Amino acid sequence: MNSSLHIIRNGPILEIVLDRPKANAIDAKTSFAMGEVFMHFRDDPQLRVAIITGAGERFFSAGWDLKAAAQGEAPDADFGPGGFAGLTELFHLDKPVIAAVNGYAFGGGFELALAADMIVCSSNARFALPEARLGIVPDSGGILRLPKILPPAIVNELVMTGRHMEAEEALRWGIVNRVVEPSELMASARELAASIVESAPLAVTALKEIYRETCELPVEQGYRHIRSGALTHYPAVLHSEDASEGPLAFAEKRAPVWKGR
Repeated sequence: MNSSLHIIRNGPILEIVLDRPKANAIDAKTSFAMGEVFMHFRDDPQLRVAIITGAGERFFSAGWDLKAAAQGEAPDADFGPGGFAGLTELFHLDKPVIAAVNGYAFGGGFELALAADMIVCSSNARFALPEARLGIVPDSGGILRLPKILPPAIVNELVMTGRHMEAEEALRWGIVNRVVEPSELMASARELAASIVESAPLAVTALKEIYRETCELPVEQGYRHIRSGALTHYPAVLHSEDASEGPLAFAEKRAPVWKGR
C-alpha cells in the first residue's frame, strides 16, 4: 500500500486518510493508489460506506501536486482509472463516500470533496478553485459539479478569481452537510456513516443508481427510465428479502436485520 495513505477498516466503514505533508497534495502515483483503494471499497461486499480525509488539521488536500507539475507531470497526465484522486471519475460507485474536510480543500482537493456524496467539514475549512491563477482549469470535476449546486454568477466568481469560500458559506449554499469544530470532525463523519449503515444496503445502492441515471432528466422522463427495466439495482431491491424485512421489523417494533439480498 502507498505510504501516503492510511487505511482503517471499522466493520462496514472504510476510512481513507491522505497523508502527504505538508499539504496533502496529490501526484499521479498517489492518485493511482487512491483509485485502487476506492475500487477495493467498491468491490468488497462487506464494506458499506467510505470516509476520505486528510492527515493533520491544516489541509484536507491542496489538490494537484505542483512540485510534481514543476518536474514535468502534465495536467492531463494519467491519474488512474478513477480519475484524479481515484474518485472524481469513478462514476459507477454505488456506495456512499463521505468527505471529512479538515482545513483547506483547494483545487483538486475541493474537486475530490465534490466527488463524494456528502461533506462534513471543520469550522476552519476553506474551499477554493484557484486553477485559473495557475494557468489551468478545474477540469477534475470542479467546473462540472459545482454548477449543479451553485448559481452561475457564484460559480463564475469562484473559478475565475479563485476566491476562498469559508465553511459557513459552503453550508449556506448546500455544498456541505455539516460544519463542526475541528476536534469533532471525524466523530461527526463516523456518526453520519453509521447512520447510513443502519439503512438497507440494497436500498442505498439503488438510491445512488437512480440518482446517477436520472439527475439530468425531467421528472416525467425519469419516471419512465426507472420503470423501463434499464436499471440493475432498483428492480433488485423491490423484490429483495430486505424489502420484506423492513415493514415486518417496523410492525414488530424492532430493528431490522438486513441481509443485503
